[in-house]
Amino acid sequence: METIQGMKRTRYCGEFRREHAGETATVFGWVQRQRDLGQLIFIDLRDRTGIVQLAFDDNTAREVFDKAFTVRGEYVLAATGEVRVRSSINNEIPTGEVEIAVTELRILNKAETPPFEIVENSNTAEAMRLKYRYLDLRRPDLQRNLILRHRIAKATRDYFDSQGFIEIETPMLIRSTPEGARDFLVPSRVHKGEFYALSQSPQLYKQLSMVAGFDRYIQLARCFRDEDLRADRQPEFTQIDMEMSFVDVEDVLAIGEGYMKHIFKEILDVEIPTPLPRMTYTEAMERYGSDKPDTRFDMELCNVSDVVRSCGFGVFTSAIEGGGSVRAIVAKNAVTTLSRKEIDKLTEHARGIGAKGLAWVRWTADGISSSFGKFMTEDEMAALLTTVDAEQGDVVLAVADTDDRLVLSVLGALRLEVADRLNIPREGFNLLWITRFPFFEWNPETQSWDAMHHPFTSPLDECIPYLDTDPGKVFAKAYDLVLNGIELASGSIRITDPELQQHMFRSLGLSEEEAYAKFGYLLDAFRYGAPPHGGMALGLDRLVMQMLGAATLRDVVAYPKVQNMTELMTLCPSGVDDAQLQELGLAKLSAEE
Repeated sequence: METIQGMKRTRYCGEFRREHAGETATVFGWVQRQRDLGQLIFIDLRDRTGIVQLAFDDNTAREVFDKAFTVRGEYVLAATGEVRVRSSINNEIPTGEVEIAVTELRILNKAETPPFEIVENSNTAEAMRLKYRYLDLRRPDLQRNLILRHRIAKATRDYFDSQGFIEIETPMLIRSTPEGARDFLVPSRVHKGEFYALSQSPQLYKQLSMVAGFDRYIQLARCFRDEDLRADRQPEFTQIDMEMSFVDVEDVLAIGEGYMKHIFKEILDVEIPTPLPRMTYTEAMERYGSDKPDTRFDMELCNVSDVVRSCGFGVFTSAIEGGGSVRAIVAKNAVTTLSRKEIDKLTEHARGIGAKGLAWVRWTADGISSSFGKFMTEDEMAALLTTVDAEQGDVVLAVADTDDRLVLSVLGALRLEVADRLNIPREGFNLLWITRFPFFEWNPETQSWDAMHHPFTSPLDECIPYLDTDPGKVFAKAYDLVLNGIELASGSIRITDPELQQHMFRSLGLSEEEAYAKFGYLLDAFRYGAPPHGGMALGLDRLVMQMLGAATLRDVVAYPKVQNMTELMTLCPSGVDDAQLQELGLAKLSAEE
């Protein structure tokens, strides 16, 4: 254990129990609080394991007692004394049965009064806490979060090691390649005018590692993406990155399922039943309006197009005639919560995410009221309510549009919003695989097909004939792992057939010259015997966030950025002086620029 000025720590503060009474103990830590009761002084000493009470009384040497009198919050102390049973038990903390009767006390460092109280679940404004993040991180709840993150990382390495994976570090400074998000660029001092990119993912390097014959690769990789932030996104993040040779989809999913089973049992003692449920992309969108559905509650989407096709409500009929659909969700027992006023708020929310409006039906004890009831006969309304399985007390919410994808996505988002407003319980850990992703996505603005994946993702064998004739029928050997409505992992089987790869490049609008300019080193490597391979990447930050039930990634990342991509503690990004810019061959922007 650690030694300070001849004092050697015997235990951490949070480890003392009744069975340790009679021991001589030395502890180090920070003062949570000091209580002066005249002839008695108590100090709560805190370290990353918890709190132990230090006691000073009539039997304490006067010099030690007087020193304890001067102690204030967040002072750094070393103390030695005898562990004894407390006369007044504190059942609120694990060490509450014992205290240390101090015989030697050293003030290792004094502290100014902190800008906020260092307590669990602090209600201090987040901006203030992030400005003083080194103090914020003293809070026990955040320390537990980061310790659990450490345990997850260790258990991750242990699992993949047991499965024969080899950890290989890949470069962070790489060639800029198109991966979907903006690159962070790093200017080269040696090669002026040229830039490195911070790696968005180790994708190409892990594929090269398969060509190199390592067979099973794993890395807890730092990745960087210059994109707007949100609750589950940071510009720099950690990815549990894996790749396997001589495999197909089932092999990768089996390793992924084994990992989830291992990590939840090891960390939370939660049994994850396997095999995990699976759902195709199409099914997920039809049932939940999302390719990352939260399946902890019902409220599935229902296609009511056939039921309302001939009704007199023009919004419905024109949407269907235009090639779209009418779909609905049912909020069970929601008439009290979803008043007309609340439905108006939901309507504005729906418009804000792309809908032209929101149709509704409320079935109260007084009867049925609806935004479109006057356009439908009683039989048509009854058929609609039967189709969606609505009962008295329920509220039906419907969206119609000529763009079926818009209907699905809006209603999927509305499903989550309604669940929040109704406080529908969402407990446990629901994991599932989403499979058979479309390979292409139609872009109505450019009137062309865009790739939904990186260009090395393999199409399903039976879909290859449709690459040129009907791209909408092409599905990928791609899969996502979803946990409680969060995309936790994404992966695919890669293309290693040179002819198929060139075919894919052509389908994506890349000429052979363009493809070689961007990916030449990987294409060259494939000429020398590339094994069939595939893998996936799992977000460590998101996994920790979900296992803890944290509201934001900032609760599980030690030094996070805020929404405008600033780190409030160090105030980065920041300007640099002219000499540094000149050395890099860069010019300073004028105020106007």
